[in-house]
Amino acid sequence: MRRASIQAKPVMASFGAIKQGYERIVWARDPEDLALYKRVPLRAARIIIALIGDFRDGDITLRAMSLVYTTLVSLVPLLALAFSLLKAFGADNALRPTLARFLAPLGSGSTAIVDKIVDFVSNVQVGVLGAIGVVALIYSVLSLIQKVEAGCNFIWRVRQPRPLGRRVTEYISVLVVGPLVILAAASLTASVSKNSTVVYLSQYQGFGMALYAAGHVLPYVLYSIAFTALFKFIPNTRVKLVPAIGGGIFAGVLWQTASIGFSVFASNAGNVNAIYSSFAILILLLIWLYVSWMIVLLGCRVAFWIQHPERLMPGDYPPRLGSREAERLVLRIATEIARRFSLGEPATDVAHLSQQLHAAPDHVHRAVERLVVADVLIETEQGSATQALVPKRDIRRIRVADIVAVVANGDATARIALPVHAPGAAVDELLIRAESARQHVIADTTLRDLVESTGQFEEKAFDTGQSTALKT
Repeated sequence: MRRASIQAKPVMASFGAIKQGYERIVWARDPEDLALYKRVPLRAARIIIALIGDFRDGDITLRAMSLVYTTLVSLVPLLALAFSLLKAFGADNALRPTLARFLAPLGSGSTAIVDKIVDFVSNVQVGVLGAIGVVALIYSVLSLIQKVEAGCNFIWRVRQPRPLGRRVTEYISVLVVGPLVILAAASLTASVSKNSTVVYLSQYQGFGMALYAAGHVLPYVLYSIAFTALFKFIPNTRVKLVPAIGGGIFAGVLWQTASIGFSVFASNAGNVNAIYSSFAILILLLIWLYVSWMIVLLGCRVAFWIQHPERLMPGDYPPRLGSREAERLVLRIATEIARRFSLGEPATDVAHLSQQLHAAPDHVHRAVERLVVADVLIETEQGSATQALVPKRDIRRIRVADIVAVVANGDATARIALPVHAPGAAVDELLIRAESARQHVIADTTLRDLVESTGQFEEKAFDTGQSTALKT
């Protein structure tokens, strides 16, 4: 037994050395201090480690499973609407090749699925459905897009979804533009492949090889462009172009590569066919849908990490705030919003507050929610339909003690019933004295006093009735 423990010590020591080396190489260095050729691989390694952590946590995998179910429910209604739009342009035949390309990784069985789905779609008669049927059809399609937005918002840590009006109009725009993009892509592909100049030049070996290579590279490019647009516009937050492109390239390359690999797996899945028999193709379809949605969500995650590299850190993000840091954050938020209001500057939102205060969006969201519940702040809609924040009451009537109490009370709805005895009474008395001293310092201080102490305050903003949100 002693020999075993002695032998285990060098092994544990080697593991400890490996861990220290890993932390020193990946996490101890600041990428901004490195040259570009070192900074990019370091951040790429951190993103890969973060993606592995996302797999381990399971939140993204659960959302991918949910999207698989929603896709099965919404697939035929979605294709029916696309088929109707394409039919209006006389291009309803473009639907089958697009669907066949998506299901091609399922192997030879994909043809039967495509035929069955197209038959379902062709047999959908809107006139027979009636008003309720049409509403249900559109709702099932919109629910799929809403689920995708919810997944992207979760990844980007956005708690506020799009307002209902924007949601309906933008989702319908996607449903209209999507089939037109399919039509344009199909028309472009057909025109290029049948172009007489291209056909003539393809007879020459050099151009023919280049055309062959372009045919293999083109799917990667098209999928990358499609995913870039998805990651740029679907999240209800401002996504910069470079992160969206990075996530789009990651998802596009991974999706096309996965489709090739999955087609090989499906063609050699003898065990699946032996176990599930005629249901094997359905099982493969579910697996492929799951893989596809996982790639979409992981690509969105990559875009998030590229835009926010400062949040790549070992352990959970964001770290929990202590009570003092939470108080400091709510006071900074309230002071900044009141300062902007007093100077007549445009109202700000959570995203800009997070950037300005260098605070995690999750922490800012939680602090703002508490300040709104406490009637310190109110959310208003600006022209861009973002939730802007302004003081709800005259800041001369908002005490700092009330703002600090937001953190002290938190979300608590119960109190611990501790037995009364001598040590407990002493603890309670000490806390009461500490709180009394604290209240003595901030009792008469108002939010206006804090804003005035910044040296950026104008009395006229409150005399002109600038905002209808202020209530005494």
